[in-house]
Amino acid sequence: MFQIDETHAPSLRSWVASANGHADFPIQNLPLGSFTPLGRPPRGGIAIGDQILDLAALAASGLLQGEAQVAAEAGAGGTLNPLLALGAAPRRALRRAVSALLAEGAPARPELLHKAADCTMNLPAQVGDYTDFYAGIHHATNVGKLFRPDNPLLPNYKYVPIGYHGRASSLRPSGGEVKRPLGQRKPPEGAPVLAASQRLDYEMELGIWVGAGNALGAPVAIDQAASHIAGYSVFNDWSARDLQAWEYQPLGPFLAKSFHSTVSAWIVTPEALAPFRAAQAPRPDGDPQPLPYLWSEADQQNGALALDLEVLISTTKMREAGLAPHRLSLGSALNMYWTPAQLLAHHTINGCNLAPGDLLGTGTISSPEREGFGSLLELTDGGKSPISLPNGETRTFLEDGDEVLMRVRAHRDGFAPIGFGECRGTIMG
Repeated sequence: MFQIDETHAPSLRSWVASANGHADFPIQNLPLGSFTPLGRPPRGGIAIGDQILDLAALAASGLLQGEAQVAAEAGAGGTLNPLLALGAAPRRALRRAVSALLAEGAPARPELLHKAADCTMNLPAQVGDYTDFYAGIHHATNVGKLFRPDNPLLPNYKYVPIGYHGRASSLRPSGGEVKRPLGQRKPPEGAPVLAASQRLDYEMELGIWVGAGNALGAPVAIDQAASHIAGYSVFNDWSARDLQAWEYQPLGPFLAKSFHSTVSAWIVTPEALAPFRAAQAPRPDGDPQPLPYLWSEADQQNGALALDLEVLISTTKMREAGLAPHRLSLGSALNMYWTPAQLLAHHTINGCNLAPGDLLGTGTISSPEREGFGSLLELTDGGKSPISLPNGETRTFLEDGDEVLMRVRAHRDGFAPIGFGECRGTIMG
């Protein structure tokens, strides 16, 4: 299913000059998004260097045929839901056609492009439902140690992908302000109080976009689950740790998570990621074998993603001094205990219907080593060990004016590296 073809050739170059050597969007990537050009309605687009290919203009150009034309027409509106619903074959046809049109040597068609800097990026799709999982085992273990030192992982963790249904209405695209949430905080002594969160945190996650959905009552088999995934984005599921500590028992996260979640603007397709598929990390000796509905040899051999996950911070004082953002962590998506296909198969095993444009979060992905921890909760040992920044500032949790920047990139010998674009947000009081 994950085919490497001519669109992945490392020698491929584009007549869009900025794409050649671009850190995120060379011609080998071609991610999907929704954007609004100045003075025009929203429409779908494809990132190429520092430009955006207009799918509405492309659909009207007469340059495409067959499934590629069908896909362009489906992506020409303000959201990508109709395009995501088509599934892999039309999406793959569009990718191959666009690759050929943008390749060096093809006739240049600059009238189909917009400068990305002149456009507003939207959420790629209208998200009907959002689910957050807990698939990063090192994060789960680190957080568990803070609260249950003798038993950090609950007994169900290695048997069942843990998740909860989040709030789709507060999902926002990269670049916005994040208002510090109010909620009940429980001080060490006395009754709870209503106050602004003082332990505001980020979570380094991947967002998984659902493509073709499933009917209510019809589970998706593990061998078919990958075909229902339309692509991936960077995802920051902001967390108010002090609100969460008080409210999460017995039903789990609520106000501590529903105030804001930030997703990068581009959907990197499974086709673009074909060279960066990897085997799932073997389960440690003694771990239980997943139940059959969660187990596929093909998925275990090719269902993980070799992606670098980077988190940086820029404080108000750093920006005023002209300092570059400071890296907080660099980890790998290979540290997920469950594959994306396992998450989707589990989500539907009870008959739950997923729809095109639904979003799944992986949960925080942390590496075994501290330099790959995906949250401040872990990096600061629950707030007990402040982080020192290059300008002398320290942080345990996020302060007003702090901007968090997340990047995801893929590289492999013999292939052009690609990236996901930025996922950033700034904390406001």
